[in-house]
Amino acid sequence: MSKLILIILAILLPPLAVYLKSKSAKSTILNLILCFLFWIPGVLHALYVVLT
Repeated sequence: MSKLILIILAILLPPLAVYLKSKSAKSTILNLILCFLFWIPGVLHALYVVLT
């Protein structure tokens, strides 16, 4: 998938971007928890996963 599309998804729908990039259940669940606690940590985690 294009990196630009993943970055946009990381801002709008962080868990989906993490799942599409990593295919890891652990990372996706961690991102869901971060998004439920507050949106910004979820976005930061998603951007980290997408950009690394």
